[in-house]
Amino acid sequence: MWDLMAGDRVRYVMALGFLLVAAGLLYLIPLVPQAVIDVVLGSNGDQASALSQWIITALGGRERVADDLWLPLILIATIAIAAGGFTYGRQRWSAIASQNTAKRIRDRLQDRIQRLDMRAYDTLDRGDLLQRCTSDIDTTQVFLSTQVVEVGRAVVMLAVAIPVMFLVDWRMAIAAVWLLPVIVGFSFFYFRRVRVLFKLKDEAEGRLTAAVNDNLIGIRVVRAFNRQEHEIERFKPFNDEHRRLDARLYSVFASFWSLSDLLCFMQQASVVMIGAWLLSTERILVGEFYFFFAAVGMYLWPVRMAGRIVAEFGKATVAIDRIEEILELPVEVEEETEISDRPPTDGAIRFQSVGFAFSPDAPVLENVDFEIADGETIAIVGPSGCGKSTLVQLLLRFYDPDAGSITLGGVDLRRLPRRELRTRIATVLQQPFLFSRSIRENVVLADPTADATRVEAATGEACIHDSILRFESGYDTPVGERGVTLSGGQRQRIAIAQALLQNPDVLVLDDALSAVDTGTERTILDAIRSRRGDHTTIIIAHRLSTLREADRIVVMGGSGIEAIGTHAELRSQSGLYRRLWEIQSRLEAAS
Repeated sequence: MWDLMAGDRVRYVMALGFLLVAAGLLYLIPLVPQAVIDVVLGSNGDQASALSQWIITALGGRERVADDLWLPLILIATIAIAAGGFTYGRQRWSAIASQNTAKRIRDRLQDRIQRLDMRAYDTLDRGDLLQRCTSDIDTTQVFLSTQVVEVGRAVVMLAVAIPVMFLVDWRMAIAAVWLLPVIVGFSFFYFRRVRVLFKLKDEAEGRLTAAVNDNLIGIRVVRAFNRQEHEIERFKPFNDEHRRLDARLYSVFASFWSLSDLLCFMQQASVVMIGAWLLSTERILVGEFYFFFAAVGMYLWPVRMAGRIVAEFGKATVAIDRIEEILELPVEVEEETEISDRPPTDGAIRFQSVGFAFSPDAPVLENVDFEIADGETIAIVGPSGCGKSTLVQLLLRFYDPDAGSITLGGVDLRRLPRRELRTRIATVLQQPFLFSRSIRENVVLADPTADATRVEAATGEACIHDSILRFESGYDTPVGERGVTLSGGQRQRIAIAQALLQNPDVLVLDDALSAVDTGTERTILDAIRSRRGDHTTIIIAHRLSTLREADRIVVMGGSGIEAIGTHAELRSQSGLYRRLWEIQSRLEAAS
């Protein structure tokens, strides 16, 4: 927690300093009426404590105060106003510090998530991750803004009160504090229980958030298959679990508050009973009794609140631990000693004995070995699950090969900074993702400096420019979350425009034409063909008519390569490509 406060520790110290002054001023308030009662109004003024006599002397003496009782009132009002000013300062500095701390945590989390190693990211539950980035940060921020300073308040109020009480009367001081160790120990006992329960409740809330997130994203699929009732029933266990754990947590809070109230009332009763006995035997004065009764009420509430603070501290430590778990996950790193001192010379690519597996017992690629010349157009075809898209992810260094190597322009990808590599490769993924922004903002993600002429040229080549102009707001049309307001073909064509705008060394189309009609597909391929030689092109597709214009075709099967050749060569050979071609030809003839 101390590390999270870095940058605002001075503000927290200032808040505690303001708190210390405010606490001292608040304890002066009951001392003034005590002094007036015992020294001025009482008959035994000479027996009053030295502190009470000093206060009356400071006000002008016994006779002056007796004649002008408004003087103590003015002093009390002045002290109260000053205490209020310092309390405001304490709250202001703690609020600023906690908001700054929460902002830094959000920035650090966003930075870490953007740079997470993909293997680590694959293990995360998206709903739980959202929970950590929102609710857990809010829990931490609330604790830092109020509870941390309240801990200081409880300590200061007690630290100031105890010596003053012993200065006034040691017997009453003992009666006023004898139950405090029990109250504090009781609070720490509950802290351990609350921490465990809050962790369970927070994890359940993460699962609940994930379930809601899935339903919001897939709402159209749910309705298309009339699965609303199923999803409602599926949601209930998550909701019930969260309600049960939340109720269990607040049940513990209820028992804590009731028992801590009992202990606090016992502490106050001790002061009243012992004070009444000492007062009846004339061992203390009325003003002293008043001071102790007021002082116990002033410090007992913050001490009682310390129990709640301890409970909130348990919640905050769980939230911070969950945040730290994300901040400690591995990120994509570049070892300075491994970075090549020369950039790739061209867009030539070589896969050399590449092997890869997402899990050790299920290899996706084994001994993949082929080359792509600079400016060449290569098509990759094969059954689902054979590793076509995995090749693209390795090329972008989302993952590094478990065996073998991949080079671009003669440089091993592992010796290229990922930022430089990804500026050289433009990819249209199998499921294009559009942000909930305007069409223009989505297109220029590839190059934020692109002007309208370049944007329209890219969308024209992607056969989406005319469609965009038909929208009421044209390029400023919002596309909705994940591009939900667009058709599948429109989303794909906008993603293609993004890639073309980047003007890369390597262009990768990962089944990027599956949602467009054959006429549009032909136009897009003609536009890409016109760039032939400008960049290396990799086209992954299931529609073989898309592939036959490629310079060469790589046929994948199982976890490796079955054949490489031109369309004519592969069609004349027995094998997977020929079978696929015959099947698709018969289907097209039948239709």
